[in-house]
Amino acid sequence: MLTNLSIVLPIFALILAGWIARKTGALSENATREVNRLVVYLALPALLFDIMANARPAEIWQPGFILAFTAGCAVIFGATLCWRVAKGRHLADAAIDGLNASYANTGFIGFPLVLSLVGDTGMAPTLISTILTVCVLFAIAIILIEGGLQSEVRRRDIALKTMRSLAKNPLLVAPALGALVMVSGVSLPAPVHAFLKLLGGAASPCALIALGLFLAGTKAGEASARATTTSILVGLKLIAQPVVTWLIAAPLLNLPASATHTAVLLAALPTGTGPFMLAEFYGREASLTGRVVLASTVLSVLTISAYLAVVGR
Repeated sequence: MLTNLSIVLPIFALILAGWIARKTGALSENATREVNRLVVYLALPALLFDIMANARPAEIWQPGFILAFTAGCAVIFGATLCWRVAKGRHLADAAIDGLNASYANTGFIGFPLVLSLVGDTGMAPTLISTILTVCVLFAIAIILIEGGLQSEVRRRDIALKTMRSLAKNPLLVAPALGALVMVSGVSLPAPVHAFLKLLGGAASPCALIALGLFLAGTKAGEASARATTTSILVGLKLIAQPVVTWLIAAPLLNLPASATHTAVLLAALPTGTGPFMLAEFYGREASLTGRVVLASTVLSVLTISAYLAVVGR
């Protein structure tokens, strides 16, 4: 538990820094959106491009792990999407809720946690899960959000406008260009690599500070209005997703114990800041997402520790 706590403490510190900055007036109420736009238009695209461009095809080609982790994400994301749409939720909001329940914080928590618990052998699966989460799952959610926000009556007009919006979205363009670099086998020049590391490294810290800024401006009444929904989404992320991933990895695919353990551990990670960035960027309900990120991060210290106790690690 101490290992888990030491890894998530910097996350709380960054959220607290944003909260204090907003409460003390160091940053204004407009700072949340501006910091988030910095992440969406600069830092996160640089991070996504860097991840894809520097990935090695041979390293990330692990079909069994890919299938287990992807299926776990897909089941939870799809089930949450259908549930929220059935409840009358707008498609754009339902897609964000789907991310709330399935978007694992593989980048900020996954790498240090897996390195400390599994070792170097877990780094490749963690990279794979990061690509699947922040590139593939993120892209699917953006497509659903863009499609849901179009107001044209004719399907052809909706499709054309959605495609134009997607073609200009840096969160989709950046990983696609990075994938082209990966496939081409071209090595990035050292200055470009350093630039991407510096800019991409700001993505997670700035997103967490933006979350703190947002939470500081949330009224107490708003924070308790959707407690039941928050609890369900957190339960889906911290309990349902790792359980579904284990069912797919072990009984169905019969993966080796180490691969199963790594897949379940990554699936059990709390919700990352990606859903919050999208909710804030598209002007959707960000308060629910902010609470899910915060609550899942806090509770993951207990749930991951319980899982490790069960498997004897």
